[in-house]
Amino acid sequence: MNWWAWVIGGALLLGAELGFVDAQFYLVFIGSAAVLVGLACALFPGLPAWAQWAAFAVLLIVTMIGFRQRVYQLVRGRLPAVRTGPVGSWVTLPVALEPGGTCQAEHGGSYWTVCNDAAAPLLAGTRARVVAVDGLTLRVRPESETA
Repeated sequence: MNWWAWVIGGALLLGAELGFVDAQFYLVFIGSAAVLVGLACALFPGLPAWAQWAAFAVLLIVTMIGFRQRVYQLVRGRLPAVRTGPVGSWVTLPVALEPGGTCQAEHGGSYWTVCNDAAAPLLAGTRARVVAVDGLTLRVRPESETA
């Protein structure tokens, strides 16, 4: 194969990854391996086709296994943690709650059943942290027990 065919193929794959497709950096390493094989073919014009394909496969596997995850993390960064529910948020209790007692309280724009999951009673107006969700019931504990 001609050296320029490797370089053009690699450049197309690099451009596709960076411009159009988000393949999580797989195409970047395939394209990079193709460009490197193209450069090797330009430096060593007598390189047989089987050696070109073997070099391409080895470069592709080594770089993909060795560097893809690290480069992807470096460029894209870590995603922030996604909070999918009310666990960890705060609720202000409208009434006093005995241990195991329940009431209705507003949280996040809707009313929930709130259950005192602590061993001590909670006073009206107390801020309590949501420690668990059972169906439509928020289990709460006082600030002093969640710190």
